Amino acid sequence: MDQKNSVQPILILPEGYTRQVGKDAQRSNILAGKIVAETIRTTLGPKGMDKMLVDSLGDVVVTNDGVTILKEMEIENPAAKMMAEIAKTQEEEVGDGTTTAVVIAGELLKEAEKLLDQNVHPTIIANGYKIAAMKAIEKLEKVSEKIDIKDKELLKKIAQTAMTGKGAYVSYAEKLAELIVDAILKVEENGHVSRDAIKIEKKMGNGVEDSKLIEGVTIDKERVHPDMPSKVENAKILLLESSLEVKETERDAQIRVETPDQLQAFMEQEEKMIKEMVNKIESVGANVVFCQKGIDDLAQYYLSKKGIFAVRRVTKSDVEKLAKATGGKVVTNVKEVTEKDLGFAGLVEERKIAGDSMVFVEKCKNPKALTILLRGGTEHVVDEIERALTDAIGDISAVIENGRIVGGGGAAEIEASEELRKFAKSLGGREQLAVNAFANALEIIPKTLAENGGLDPIDMLVSLKSEHAKGNKNYGINVEDGKVEDMVKKGILEPLKIKTQALKSASEVATMILRIDDVIAAGKLSKGPSPQMPEM
Repeated sequence: MDQKNSVQPILILPEGYTRQVGKDAQRSNILAGKIVAETIRTTLGPKGMDKMLVDSLGDVVVTNDGVTILKEMEIENPAAKMMAEIAKTQEEEVGDGTTTAVVIAGELLKEAEKLLDQNVHPTIIANGYKIAAMKAIEKLEKVSEKIDIKDKELLKKIAQTAMTGKGAYVSYAEKLAELIVDAILKVEENGHVSRDAIKIEKKMGNGVEDSKLIEGVTIDKERVHPDMPSKVENAKILLLESSLEVKETERDAQIRVETPDQLQAFMEQEEKMIKEMVNKIESVGANVVFCQKGIDDLAQYYLSKKGIFAVRRVTKSDVEKLAKATGGKVVTNVKEVTEKDLGFAGLVEERKIAGDSMVFVEKCKNPKALTILLRGGTEHVVDEIERALTDAIGDISAVIENGRIVGGGGAAEIEASEELRKFAKSLGGREQLAVNAFANALEIIPKTLAENGGLDPIDMLVSLKSEHAKGNKNYGINVEDGKVEDMVKKGILEPLKIKTQALKSASEVATMILRIDDVIAAGKLSKGPSPQMPEM
């Protein structure tokens, strides 16, 4: 063979790399996205089912909270991981609507696959989805209703809507909703709610109905010395970041002690330093100390002699909440403490709850941090109610910040879907197909609500579309009665922000997955002996 005409193979990737290109890559990614959406789809709505997640150690989580399921699942596929990230974004941004966002994203990918089969280019689909998302959000903003953010009854309905998915506890939803609304209205400042200001403290024992709101902070610790008072009224509270101990030298050092007198002097000096710290605390008027680090045994003894209540190794987040609740400042150096740094609480008390000692800091003058003490029969019950409360807190926070609500039960999605169908007719290019596909995808929410409620999804969708065509924008599916009704009148309300954020996240991740046409997996990253594409 002529040397000039022979072609030598060129390796641009080392041996052991695998690769999916073009339609294979797209279909693989779409399939992964659809599987994630299908996995959590059955958890949507008041009649949604729960998932039991069991890890290698046998630990069990029972939940129907979308973000919890996706966090606990060991997802390997890169496209599936991108889907799981939507839930994380939704949780951080709003606190609820994670399942909605993932289910819509999965349906957008499913609709896109049909268009790819018709040889519509992925870029055109992505562009159409972007236009559709903007139009849908615009429509939702128009149909949303402005509410009075101080209307307690309305806020309770929003909280109850958020918690109804946790079906087993629906009988306690009203009581829990009242606790949440009371807490949020107390920590709300100028239309903004810091979700970190509400601490949820879980304790097994008693029933869910025994949960209560504490206008202050509870700490799952006990006082450091039994001789300290177990109850302090009109407490002046010192919040200490450093330890109440004699610090060791930072560098390695040797101290030579040659006589008993020198040893005695050394010990007396250490004792004197600790005594000075305690005297300083007493001199500024503090009768309660919360320390982020350790408290020396000798310091514990002196504090108890002076009748000062002390707790050690309090977490940084709890110390910050105590500062918000009591109005105190977190102090780094004991020597620099002044009376102005102290916080105030009407009562600091150690109590036994379910066999464990806990410290209650209550009756604060103007607390900007509160605690909901959550009770329940088992660990799984308490954990799931905590997730329900977190969702409800996110919902009410979003409403207070945005001031607008939409009807639940799929009402918002159908209204946006119908608007997109009308809008699609005005588009000349192939983007029209993508906008129609987006409209179809939005129907997955009412359809899933109907399916999970044991209703006929086709009948429900037909009834729903008929009502929306008549101009009844708030009509959605009432899965309890199996009817299509006005959701606002029924008190099934959702914050506008949840819906708009879900549409933004879902459309963005769907377009990102669609635009990938090449997946390269490195052999050295594979866990098995032979390199292969990662699977779920």
